[in-house]
Formats: sequence, structure tokens, C-alpha cells
Amino acid sequence: MFRKLAAAGAFLLASLSIAYAEPIKVGFIYVGPIGDHGWTYRHDIGRQQVEEAFGDKVETVYLESVKYGPEAEMAMRKMAQDGADIIFATSFGYMEPMLKVAKDFPDVKFEHATGYKQSDNMASYGLRLYQARHVQGIIAGMMTKTNKICYVGAYPIPEVIREINTFYMGAKKMNPDVDIDIVWVNTWYDPGKESDAAKVMIAEGCDMVAQHTDSPAPLQAAEKAGVLGFGQASDQFNFAPKAQLTATIDNWGPYYIKKVGQVIDGTWETNDYFGHMNEGAVQMAPFTNMPDDVKAKAEEIKAAISAGEYFAFTGPIKDNQGNLQLKDGEVATDLHLNQMMYYVEGIDAKVPN
Repeated sequence: MFRKLAAAGAFLLASLSIAYAEPIKVGFIYVGPIGDHGWTYRHDIGRQQVEEAFGDKVETVYLESVKYGPEAEMAMRKMAQDGADIIFATSFGYMEPMLKVAKDFPDVKFEHATGYKQSDNMASYGLRLYQARHVQGIIAGMMTKTNKICYVGAYPIPEVIREINTFYMGAKKMNPDVDIDIVWVNTWYDPGKESDAAKVMIAEGCDMVAQHTDSPAPLQAAEKAGVLGFGQASDQFNFAPKAQLTATIDNWGPYYIKKVGQVIDGTWETNDYFGHMNEGAVQMAPFTNMPDDVKAKAEEIKAAISAGEYFAFTGPIKDNQGNLQLKDGEVATDLHLNQMMYYVEGIDAKVPN
């Protein structure tokens, strides 16, 4: 009898050892293709860094160009059913589907990018990309010759509205005569639409092109037209070496490595992470195609932001309807930033419904 129990115990321990040795399965839901050379490309770089950091301790899987709504919910549910231990959904529109799926899979860890809702097994995470965007605004305000800057936006959601505002505020700080045009393309990735939107605004006098879409197309349109612009999410200098002034570079890898590591060692906790320039989460491409005085000012503002000495969203700030959004000296909370659905004073446009 003792031998049978001992054998059974040995078998159980061996089984547990085998189960423990199985790699953690890490899933990624992408809003665009990994070859967009922007947003999704940078998330996939982060996925690759997870593989490099953990080797055979992890298995990563991903789905590209997943649409919002039922398709996103179905993709997350299938990924969880297929054994994912942690799932990262990398766009704002995945928030509600992920909340729903997370309730049905309490043993799976869920992570949602750029949102503001959490649960016991669902965290949110984002980067303070508005920091780099403000520096871009400083540059645009100093360099525009037409006093007309422009912005190609994907969807009117808080992260995009926030960056339009901080870009405009930076430009206005350096040039009180500056105006901004905004065109919405209602897609994250469609190079043709993105390019056409930029061309329309350039034809109307815009000479500084910014974007919150995922391909280099607006920047390429700027170069072709002989004006200047900024890369988005990734260094896009090679696509427009005569036009790019700088670019925001999204550095997701350290966060992904940290959270996957927590799953491996059993210490994962929900959180609301908002990565800062001072920790390398938000980076900028080299300052190029600009005079030395502009570069010096950009470096100065960048350093002040990184050091925590300068924060653009400090009151008084009114929206463009005249409503006071932040009182004198009041600093916007992360929740305020993540739910921002107003244009600041001076932007002559309405936020689409």
C-alpha cells in the first residue's frame, strides 16, 4: 500500500513539475498590421522583447487588425479559451469588450492599453505621449511660416483629443498667431486616407503636419509637398528624411516584460500605469531639419518635462466653449487626461460626436 501511495505521489509531483515547466502563453490583440511602421509596429517590438527576455518560459501569440466591437470580444474570448495566461489589447476601443471577457475568465490576466477602467483581473496601461507631442508643438510654433499647423486624427477619443490640445498649446506658447486645422479619417491605418487628409490641409496653407494615425503617409505627403512634419509612434525618418523634424517613439517593451514577469512569478496585480518620459517609456527621435535655436528650445522643454518641472496641462485652462476646465494652478489628474473630450480655447472646431 505504501509503495502504491509513494508511486502515486511521485506521479503527481512529476505532473505538477511538467505543468509548471510549460511556458506562459502571452496574447496580443492589435488594432493594425505589425508592418504599419507606427503604433502596432512598436507594440510588436515590445512583444519581441518579451520573447528575448524570457526565452522558452513564454509563448507569444498575436492577432492583427482586429476591429472594435464583437470581433474584438470574439478574439479575446478565443485567445483565453486557447490557454492564454495574459492578454494585452492595444487600443482604446477594446476597453468594454475586454471588461466583459475578463469577467468570464477570472484566472486569466487582462491588460488594456490607453483606457481608464480596471477590475480584479484587468489592468490598464498607457504612455504619456502628450509629453512628446507638446515638444512637437513648440517646434511647430517656432518654425511655421504660414501660422497654420495641422493634425490628421484617427478617431475623436480622449488620447487623440489630448494630444491635439497639447500640440496646439505648445505651438501657441511660442507663436500666438498660430491656428490649427484638424481632419478626422475614422481609421487607424489607411495610408491613402491619411495621405489625402494631409494633402487637403497642406493645400489650404498648412506647413507643419502632425498626425495621430499609424502609417508614415501624412509625413510622406508633407515631404512631397515641401513642408515639414512629425513621425508618429516610431521614428519614421527613413520615410521622409527631408520632412521629419522629430517623432514620438512609443517604448512598450519594459512594461510588457514587467507584467509578464509578474505572471511567471505569481505577483501580477491590476494597475493603472501611465508611462513617463523620465523612465524612457516616451522617447523622441533626434531633432533634425531645424535651426539651432529651435533645437535648443525643444531640448530645453523636453528636459523640463522629463524632470517634472513643466506640465502643459496646468490651469487656468478653458475649453473652446469658454468653460473653465482647470482652475489657476490646478494640475490635470490622470483621469481628467484619460477622459478628455474637449478642445482647449483657441481651437476653432467642434469635437465630433
